[in-house]
Amino acid sequence: MSAHNPSAAEFGKDSPSHLENKDEKLSTHVHEEEVVEAAARGHAATDAHGHSLVHFDPEAEKRLVRKIDLYIVPTVALMYLWCFIDRANIGNARLAGLEKDLGLKGYQYNILLTAFYISYIVFEIPCNLMCKIVGPGKWLPFLTFGFGLFSMLTGFATNFSNAAAIRFLLGMFESGMLPGIAYYMSRWYRKAELGFRLALYIVMAPLAGAFGGLLASGILKLDGIGKVHTWQQLFIVEGIITMGLAIISYFTLTDRPSTARWLSEEEKALAIARVKSENVGTTEVLEKIDTKKVMRGIFNPNTILTSVIFLLDNITVQGLAFFLPTIVATIYPTQTVIQKQLHTVPPYIVGAFFVVLLPFLSWKTRRSLIYFVVSAPLMIIGYAMFLGSTNPQVRYGATFLITSGAFTFGPLCNAQVATNVLTDTARSSAIGTNVMFGNVGGLISTWAFLPFDGPNYPIGNGLNLATSSMVLILSLVLWAYLVYDNRRRDRVDVDATLAGMSDKQIADLDWKHPGHRWHY
Repeated sequence: MSAHNPSAAEFGKDSPSHLENKDEKLSTHVHEEEVVEAAARGHAATDAHGHSLVHFDPEAEKRLVRKIDLYIVPTVALMYLWCFIDRANIGNARLAGLEKDLGLKGYQYNILLTAFYISYIVFEIPCNLMCKIVGPGKWLPFLTFGFGLFSMLTGFATNFSNAAAIRFLLGMFESGMLPGIAYYMSRWYRKAELGFRLALYIVMAPLAGAFGGLLASGILKLDGIGKVHTWQQLFIVEGIITMGLAIISYFTLTDRPSTARWLSEEEKALAIARVKSENVGTTEVLEKIDTKKVMRGIFNPNTILTSVIFLLDNITVQGLAFFLPTIVATIYPTQTVIQKQLHTVPPYIVGAFFVVLLPFLSWKTRRSLIYFVVSAPLMIIGYAMFLGSTNPQVRYGATFLITSGAFTFGPLCNAQVATNVLTDTARSSAIGTNVMFGNVGGLISTWAFLPFDGPNYPIGNGLNLATSSMVLILSLVLWAYLVYDNRRRDRVDVDATLAGMSDKQIADLDWKHPGHRWHY
């Protein structure tokens, strides 16, 4: 669904109004330029029914979006690439002797993964609220430097205890990256545009799996330096690269359109008005945090259902990150460590293609939940193949289907929660909630593939088959609910409902605003 943009003819140009009071509503009898500028100064950009008061010049919008893409996307994509590498390289290190050198026994490898997810979950929402308070331009580089540091320190771990402590601190710093970047990008893009732009950085997750395997195979060929060797080099080299990226990003990221030195004043006004024109009742792009708006973002039916879907999907996504090298090793047991590392690359490449393709189609068709429904069966078929066959070629082929379906939910779910709240604060808490639920799925994934279950892992694969099936069912339920509720809202008298309310009371309604319609 998309906001209705009235034509330029709907704005009278013979009697411009003078918008002096911030609380004053925009008149529909003003120049379009005045409407854009007034929206940027703190006025609503929609009427009470959610219709945009501005008709934007398509060519000016295209130029602006291209400019934002160029300045924003590459930096956040690289940050997330190394975020995922620094999280998942423990799977590559396991093949290279980490368990033996640290003296890990029984379930201690799984406990190491769990230590990461405990902090990753606990600090998710607080980190995203801090991102709003501090500003993404400073907060995201700070987090990047932190997880780069603790990734490097993992290379100096000598036993299970200090490795677990380092993994806990790594999770604390990484917890704010996925929701923080999603929240940051929601400040810049329209609802329909957002999913594809999220895909352009979330695609770094499967690419990190592919690139991480290639990088690991290259680093493992290096001669050790003193007592530093094999798996230790993975963490040290990759951690240093991450810290260098953090320093660069501190000088390149811009908090929001109004502070972007690379935008003209006209472009800043257009960027702000574009975002506001799709959020009914919104007068400020970056309002102050208040509890009511935080709760609106969390306790939103769309947020809760989407977050449960993301939780179930992440059991697969994070499980692949940590265990795909191990799974590949059981499929090709006679190959060398380097060959096994390289076999993890192709499934991630195919998965990355679908991560970009489906959100791109979502952007162009202005639909989202249909792509939830398309993706889930790919995972279901893949895990059915794992359970139904022990043939190495069949099982390796199944990994391609699984990555193609599972990784697409990253951008799709985050876009779904971001586009169905109206205020900046609610958006921050909604995205934080979604990713927090997703990381609960990651925590579950650390116990999905247990030592006694190998080499075929029927329990782990059966669990993922069940969660994939639930993803499909809940996606259909969410779709049906949003369609039903939009029809219910069509019957509501918007003007009567809002009568007597102040601007603040209207803004505090967020998704409960009667003029709001769910995007699906």
